[in-house]
Amino acid sequence: MKILLKNARQLRRDHETERCDILIEKGEIIKIAPDIDEDADKLIDCKHNMVFPGFIDVHVHLREPGEEHKETIKSGTEAAACGGFTTICAMPNTTPVPDNTVTLQALLNKIDDDACVRVLPYASITKNLKGEGLTDISGLAETGAFAFTDDGVGIQTADFMLRAMREAAANGKPVVAHCEDNSLVYGGVVHNGQVSERLGLPGVPSLCESVQIARDVLLAEATGCHYHVCHVSTKESVRVIRDAKNAGINVTAEVTPHHLILNEEAVKADDANFKMNPPLRSQADQQALIDGLLDGTIDFIATDHAPHVEEEKAPGFRQAPFGIVGLETAFPLLYTYLVKTEKTTLNDLIDWLTAKPANTFQLPYGVLQEGAMADLTIVDLNKSTCIDKQTFISKGKNTPFHGWQIQGIPLATIAEGRIVYEEGLDG
Repeated sequence: MKILLKNARQLRRDHETERCDILIEKGEIIKIAPDIDEDADKLIDCKHNMVFPGFIDVHVHLREPGEEHKETIKSGTEAAACGGFTTICAMPNTTPVPDNTVTLQALLNKIDDDACVRVLPYASITKNLKGEGLTDISGLAETGAFAFTDDGVGIQTADFMLRAMREAAANGKPVVAHCEDNSLVYGGVVHNGQVSERLGLPGVPSLCESVQIARDVLLAEATGCHYHVCHVSTKESVRVIRDAKNAGINVTAEVTPHHLILNEEAVKADDANFKMNPPLRSQADQQALIDGLLDGTIDFIATDHAPHVEEEKAPGFRQAPFGIVGLETAFPLLYTYLVKTEKTTLNDLIDWLTAKPANTFQLPYGVLQEGAMADLTIVDLNKSTCIDKQTFISKGKNTPFHGWQIQGIPLATIAEGRIVYEEGLDG
């Protein structure tokens, strides 16, 4: 199918924008020029809105198989398309866990059948995420695992992490880590600080994250493995990662939109829509995360999209599961509360959602240029709306941002040359 985008605007490195037309055929960007006059099967008038490379999210929970009442590959990828994402990476905490080649191949087949955007699945580091036996990393890598992680739980022993890194490095795959020392969690459900004291809830110390990162960067140095840290949340973690990078260790890191935009002071009551792991930390931690992004210590942004049904969140912090959704709100929240407030630039934000994750994981996506994969999102930077969780495409409605005013709304998404989401554009 040949698609012609007319009257688009693309971002330049000098922070300016320029008008362009974009011709797409056979899943590829064929031509970008000021004016393209060619016949096409589909003509889309972009109405002078921005066209960006399709966003990339390396940290998403799709819940299928096993918890399809929370999310499915179909609903999760449709939510991703609505948010402008064309590549997402699915975490392995499902039932069954993709910890063997048969299960992973079945997941890949399901993705082929149901996904409307590109889904790259993780495989687990340990069998059934139990931390008690390594998976067949070589076989899983050959079958098609994107990377290896036990996300949701930290690898508790240095021995297991060392062996996992050796195997992953030998197969050219990254180890992606949820960093949490269970001996230091103390049953916490919020950050150990002002909010835990005010609400009388057990707190999660910052130390449980940073000490495991400190251990792991030394193991990464010893093995030569690419070590990637999930959802960094503390100032101490940022410092450890910065020091490791300065030492030449192959470590990269991500941060979530909610940890950039919120801190513990946002938790006003026992509302589990604010319960995530790691928890919202202090204002000083929040600023360290922003500073870490700006100076390159933290490489990019990932949502940690984690859908749950409303009944699960209703009992409050002590009983509810950790996690919030993020795919449909990520870009407008970041644009409104980081770019519009001049904490960062639009160029940087787009890099953190496209080129930086692509480069970190050596993916051939995240660029807007002739010859590239036709993964694009069209965004109206001037359009404003109010977040209404009941309108989410995702089955998960668990967000702390319900009722927030946002600006910069994705209007259409094209993945591999296919229109996978379209709202409010003439064609």
